[in-house]
Order: sequence, then C-alpha cells, then structure tokens
Amino acid sequence: MNKGSNKSAEERESLRKFEQMLKNGGSCFFDLNTFESIITHYIEKGKFKKALRACDCALNLYPYSVELMMEKANLLLRSQAYADALEMVNQASLYQPYDLELTVLKANIYSQMNDLKSAICILENAFNLFEEKDQIHYAIGMAYQDASEYKKAIQHYQEALKINKDYEDALYELAYCLDLSGELKESLSYYQKFLDADPYSYYAWYNMGIVYYKLNEYDKAVSAYEYALAINEEFSSAWCNLGNCYVSLEAYDKAIECYISVLEFEDPSTEIYCSIASCYNKKKDFAAAIDNYRKATKLDPSCDDAWYSIGKALLDSEKYFEAIHYFSKALKLDDQNSDYWMGAAEAEFHTGNIVSCIEAYEQVINLDPQNVDAWLNWSLVFSEQGDTDKAVNLIAEGISENPDCAELYYRAVAYLIIAGNYKEAFIYLENALILDFEKHTLLYDFFPELETQKALHKIIEQYRK
Repeated sequence: MNKGSNKSAEERESLRKFEQMLKNGGSCFFDLNTFESIITHYIEKGKFKKALRACDCALNLYPYSVELMMEKANLLLRSQAYADALEMVNQASLYQPYDLELTVLKANIYSQMNDLKSAICILENAFNLFEEKDQIHYAIGMAYQDASEYKKAIQHYQEALKINKDYEDALYELAYCLDLSGELKESLSYYQKFLDADPYSYYAWYNMGIVYYKLNEYDKAVSAYEYALAINEEFSSAWCNLGNCYVSLEAYDKAIECYISVLEFEDPSTEIYCSIASCYNKKKDFAAAIDNYRKATKLDPSCDDAWYSIGKALLDSEKYFEAIHYFSKALKLDDQNSDYWMGAAEAEFHTGNIVSCIEAYEQVINLDPQNVDAWLNWSLVFSEQGDTDKAVNLIAEGISENPDCAELYYRAVAYLIIAGNYKEAFIYLENALILDFEKHTLLYDFFPELETQKALHKIIEQYRK
C-alpha cells in the first residue's frame, strides 16, 4: 500500500514539474516511462493539446522511440492533422518497417481521411507480411465500418472470429454492425453456431444477450447474460446489461443487485450510481434514490442530470423548497434543458412562488413548444389564480403549436365552461371528440358534481351517435 502511495506521489510530482515547465517555458528531464505516464494522464483527462506537448518534449529527449511516435501520430489523428500523422507514422516505420500496429495505424489515418481504397490496400498487403490474420481482418472490418459499409465489415469480423474465437472486440463490433445493417434477428443463428463450437465463450453469450435485449426479448436476454456470468463472474458489462434487462422487466430489486455487482469488479461511476438511483426512484424509495444520486454528483459535480434527478425525487417527496435548490444546480450546468425548467416550475408553484413559476414555464415553452404538459400545467396556474381568460388564451396558443392534441382541446372546454362561454366551449368540444373521443373523461376532473357530469355525458353521447 505504501509503495502504491509513493508511486502516486511520484506521478503527482512529475506532473507538477511538467506543468511548471509549460508555464515557465523551461526544460526538465524525465525517463521514458515517466513521460509515457504524463501523456497517458493528459489523454485520460481529455487534455489532448497538453498530451501532444508532452509527446514533443519526450521526443526531443528520445527521438528514436517508436512508441512515442505512435502516441503522437494518434494524437495528431485525433485532432484531424492527417498529413502530420502520416509523416509521423512513416518516420516510425523507418525504425520498425515490419510492425503491424504501425500498419493498422497508417490504414486508419487513410480511413479517417475518407480514402477507403488506400486503407484497404494497405491492410490487404499486410496479409503477406504478418501472421496475425485475425487482427488484419478486424482492422479491415473497422475500415469498412467507418465507411458505413456494414455488410463488408460483418464478413471480415466473422473471418477474424473463425481464426480467433476469443476475439472479443470482433464479437462486439460484429453485433454492432449486425444491428445497424438490420440483420439483428438473423445474427442469433450465427451466435448459436458459434456457441455450439465453443459453449464457454462468455463474450458470445454476452452478445447474444445484447441481441435479445434489442429485440425486446428480455427473459431470453437474462438467460444469455446469466450464462456469460456463470462462465466469468467478474464480467462487469454483463452485470450491467443484466441489470438493464431487469429494469425493463420492472424487477427493480434484482436490477439493483446487478448494478451493485458491477461496483465489485470496476471503479464506481456516475452511470452506475444513477442506474441504482433510478431503480429506487421507480420503487418510490426516494431517500435511497437521492442518496445514490448524491454519490454520482460527488464523483462528477458536473453531472447535471443527477442534480436534476435529486430535485425530481424531492419534488415527488413533496419537499418543494429543497427541490428548487437542486433544479437550480442542474440549470446552472444546462439552461437549455426544458425538463429542468419544468421541474423548477412545478416546485416554484408548490411553494407559492407564482412569478418564478410562470418564468420557468415560459422557458419550457420557448425550448419545447410541443411539451403538452407544460401548456396544461401553466394554464392551470392562471386558472387557479382565477384568471380564466389568461388560461384560455394560453391553451389556445398551445393548440396552435399542437393542433392534433386532444388534451388541450378538452382543457379549453373546461376553462370556457367555467367562464360561462358555452358556445365556444362546444366548438372546442366537437374538435376534441373528433380527435380522441375516449379522452372526454378528462373533463370530469374539473366538474366533480354528479349533475354537471350527467349533463356533459348527455351532450357527449350525441356526438357518439
């Protein structure tokens, strides 16, 4: 444990020195492994410009390192500096002319340049130079996949698997291409043949589970994932997907168990905590849901969806003042999300902050005028304030944005009847009944009196005839 701590401290010190060098424009010496660690750190953090700077500094000290040249080529490729990336690969090839990884990287650069012909030519020539035929087929498959030629990609992934049945990446990409090419159902027979030859291929069972899940055959997907986990209990992706299946089957306790199993075999992530929280939310266990959403925000304070979800759970728990605080946090991170404004509007309404409530609904409608619930809820604010005219005008505006929505017409009928404007109410009623007759019962929510309901029922029955 102390050894690991020392290594971590050494890495932090190296990063500090390198950052200082960048800031002051000086120079510093690191061994090759330290430079590689610094580059990896920046790549993992998404700081690709700094990773490139680190590559340049390292190459000044170690100009013959093919590994550094490849790292730099990959970074240049990421930034779409294709000519520079090719130049770097060609330079590395002078030192290692027969290197499959360099060959694949060169082909990938051409592929990203949309020069599929050159990419395939390089890879086909590689069959005469290298023994790793499975990797070459896989690389050709990736090139065709990048060009959206999925059927050709499928053929090469299958060839790779004929050579190496344990080629997990090929199995994964094969499933992806089969889905995109519309051959998902047909792929089941392929996986079955694969499993007949090797029933202990946990990755094949896993991919079969993916297929069944996408076909909405959740029970079969569960069985496939369970087979995969029986073979490899530490297969965290299978645990996660099994959890997703149980969510689709509304078996939330089992889903939670699966997601917790994921945490046994990989580092915690916002996605897993949010998945656990969502299950508790569906079980109406809002306290447990909030606890797990908080864990997600601790891992990633910029996870706006988790902040929003805490607010939504508090809203559902009728803790409206607290909910406003978390909706505000979500909106600071993303003020273009209509769901966040919708949550804020509902919370503000329940706390009596009508001005803030109306402002929030205005934002919802500006962002998403097709949000029917926003029109309905916003108009209800005016109705409950006794301003029926504003409620009617707002619903009319909502109808202009959503002319085929029966709920809006029925709401207009309710408001107009309350206002005593029966003639106009019946015009809206006729349109509503034509759009969706069965939803006429929505009116009864506004008129609980039995006599009023009978009168409405009598009028509505005339339209049924």
